[in-house]
Amino acid sequence: MQWGGLMSGVSRFGVSIDSQLGKRFDEHIKRKGYSTRSEAIRDMIRDVLVEEQWESGKQETVGTITIVYNHHTRELDHALTDMQHQSYHQIISALHVHLDAHNCLEVLVVRGKSPEIKKISDRLIGTKGVKHGKLTMTTTGKELE
Repeated sequence: MQWGGLMSGVSRFGVSIDSQLGKRFDEHIKRKGYSTRSEAIRDMIRDVLVEEQWESGKQETVGTITIVYNHHTRELDHALTDMQHQSYHQIISALHVHLDAHNCLEVLVVRGKSPEIKKISDRLIGTKGVKHGKLTMTTTGKELE
């Protein structure tokens, strides 16, 4: 497949799609607030490319590690802080929120190669006392012009 650009650097292509699938897609893009199918398709393409980049482990990636935990769990605060200090090159920012008298939310902004970030995330989320955690990765955007 070859992508031929017009004068503006934009390529156009046609897509054949089952009418029921097309209807569901139109409903989806309306719920998401896209004004055109093209905008939605561009975002879907970028999402696939970002995931591919993250999985390759070769490019620098950015993301967040979100954890919820009970701060009364013995030594948990210290364990989480120690792990964050060990990864200070990859953890570039942290937000700590007191959800109630017992539970805390931490959101860590991370940057580095995806295998490093995944390892840090797994260690933090797998720490005894962490109730829930999630890693969300994206790209620095350099290759998505």
